This record gives sequence, structure tokens and C-alpha cells, in this order.
Amino acid sequence: MNGAWVFVCGPSGAGKDSVMAAARALLADRADIVFARRMVTRPPHAGSDHDPVSGGEFQTLLGSGSLCWHWWAHGFVYGIDSRYAQDVLSGCLVVVNGSRAHVSNLPVSPQLRVVQISASPQQLAQRMTQRARDSADAVTRRLARNADFADIAADCHIVNDTTLAVAARQLADYMTTLAVTP
Repeated sequence: MNGAWVFVCGPSGAGKDSVMAAARALLADRADIVFARRMVTRPPHAGSDHDPVSGGEFQTLLGSGSLCWHWWAHGFVYGIDSRYAQDVLSGCLVVVNGSRAHVSNLPVSPQLRVVQISASPQQLAQRMTQRARDSADAVTRRLARNADFADIAADCHIVNDTTLAVAARQLADYMTTLAVTP
């Protein structure tokens, strides 16, 4: 496959950020695999993988055509800089940390692959509780919300219930099979 988008999604607590960061480290020597930074209308927090922007800045980016993708989730707006589209046109895989709610809005294309990272409900609850970003009620709501996304059509499904190294290797191997050899 030549250039393509790899849209990674999954429930809160599945470890998407961690799996993607570990896969990025495994693929550090691959110039043809690019991990996109998201712009999000929320402040950064420990381990953030996004660039914070204000609501006004986001509207300016959107109005100027500077975003190739954008979506709303959890009360925030997320966007991907349009410069990454050039990477896809140049033959790179561009990996996007996205939202399950946005998957159904993605264009059907041979240049798009969806990866879903999941974990057992017990793992999800434990991880969300440990990270202490959500109240107990919010954790319960997020877990209940998972039923809404049970039928996502993913090209690759990674269950992150064992070690981070195993899940990261699965993601890295999947992307390597898609990528053009440098």
C-alpha cells in the first residue's frame, strides 16, 4: 500500500496513548510512518499527546482550511492539521489517535485503515480509576458508552489486556505490513 491514514480508536482506558507511544518508539527508524499530533480544545495533562488550542483558535483553523479532519468528543473539539495529508500523498502512513464516534464519519477509501484498541471492561474500569481524571460516575458512564461502539468495522483489533509491549508490537507489526519499505 502506498500512503494511507491509520485511524486508531478505542474506549477510554484501553491504553491507546500508551500503545501508540510504544509503537512509535519501535518504529522510530521508519520515516514512512508518521504519528500525527492532534489539536484539542483542552489544556495539556501529564502524558498528553496533543497540542492545546482555544476554541477561538480552533474555529480560525477550521475556517482557514488548516484541518483535514475534526470531530467532537467528551466536550472537546479535536483536529488534525492538513499538513499530514501531504505526508499521505507522499507515500507515508499517517497514524491518527481518534475517536470511535468519528469512525462512522470517515470516508470509505483504500487509503484508510481503522485500528481499534480495546481491553476487558475490568481493565478499562481499573485504568480509568487509576488515572484519576474522571469521577466514579464518569467512569460508569464511559463504560456504559462502550456498547454504542460494539460494531465498529476495524481492519485491525488489538486487545490490550496483557503487557504494553505485546500490544505495541501488534500495532507496529500491523503498520509495518501496510507501509511501503523505505
